[in-house]
Amino acid sequence: MSPQDNVVDILALEPTGPGTYRAENLSDSHGVVYGGQLLAQLTTAAGLAMPELSVKSVHNVFTRGGDPQRALDVRVEHQHSGRSFGTVAVRISQGDRLCCTALVLLHQPDHDLIRHQAEMPSSLGPGSAKQTSHTRGWMVRIDDGVDLLDPEAVGPAELNVWSRFDGGPHDAERSKALVAYASDGFLIGTAMRPHAGVGQSMAHTSISTSVITQTLTFHAPFDAAAWHLLAHRSDFAGFGRAHGWANVFTEDGRHVASYSQESMVRRYPTDRAPAPGTLSKY
Repeated sequence: MSPQDNVVDILALEPTGPGTYRAENLSDSHGVVYGGQLLAQLTTAAGLAMPELSVKSVHNVFTRGGDPQRALDVRVEHQHSGRSFGTVAVRISQGDRLCCTALVLLHQPDHDLIRHQAEMPSSLGPGSAKQTSHTRGWMVRIDDGVDLLDPEAVGPAELNVWSRFDGGPHDAERSKALVAYASDGFLIGTAMRPHAGVGQSMAHTSISTSVITQTLTFHAPFDAAAWHLLAHRSDFAGFGRAHGWANVFTEDGRHVASYSQESMVRRYPTDRAPAPGTLSKY
């Protein structure tokens, strides 16, 4: 295997032994392996471990940053397997360096006894949103023309992002891995929005940011090749940390997934700030 050019391609894990896989990074990673890539790959690995069940939730801790120039080792350990639920632990590392560890719950869905869902926020749809990227097979558009990179673009701690992945249609389990990929990228920027003089363009240069933990829950089947609204909210920032959550909706308003994240947002110690014009290393 070699570094991959498309998001979908990173889901192809190479078996190396019982419960172990080799995974590659995106070829255009910058400085550190993107956390969403790790989430996508561990979600994929969990599904391979129990193909008779469906991934329900992922509870992940990011331990150390990964080197994008080195392949990843993925290890899956069975914790429990039953008729309705199963649990696996997934670790991704590079040699002795542990990048992340997760507990993944899988299940066999049941018929409804009760049903309700969150209400989709008002949006004019992806056709009216500002396109921010169309690279690596991932299309992203942000409502209301919000510019997360501008430190002076102050607004509420809310952000609506439209997301879709090329190369579809995608099956249910692959779609979960792709939304896991998308889930990592916007909650830090959402937490920064109310604060003048702080923006995502400063991350890894003049301020130190990193995702610490992330939890994803999948509610209903969906196809990540279609447009989905990721409705982000940050409810706390302080003590060098930030917390936020998001709901994921199909374009017709079905609530299909949710995720929450705790992150680090702090000043660099004077002796550890990266040199001007450079990014901090993993």
